[in-house]
Amino acid sequence: SILVLNSCATSATFPISSIVPAADISAKKKTDSNKNIILEITARNLANPNRLKPSGNNYSVWIVTEEHGIKNVGQLRIDNAEKSTLKTVTPFDFKELFITVENQGDLKTPTGTEISRTKI
Repeated sequence: SILVLNSCATSATFPISSIVPAADISAKKKTDSNKNIILEITARNLANPNRLKPSGNNYSVWIVTEEHGIKNVGQLRIDNAEKSTLKTVTPFDFKELFITVENQGDLKTPTGTEISRTKI
């Protein structure tokens, strides 16, 4: 017999950002069979970070964990002007996430401007 584990996905839409008001950003979170969290973020109409004031080199995604503080889970990959994505897996559960404009990609703590935050 085959055991199928269905995990419920939770979705959230980020509020409109005053820094990138045209951006439509959503997140989806679900737990896999190993109890890791799969996070998918899709951003549409997100301006290139080097066009912002202050400018940056990337959009970093951060999770606010219950037991381990704030964690950098990656960068939004800008496929084109219409769509940017991030799909990542983390062992840390979280109820809130946010996006910042950064000059470096491997930061341990956010240093740049926060563009939007949501609970999930």
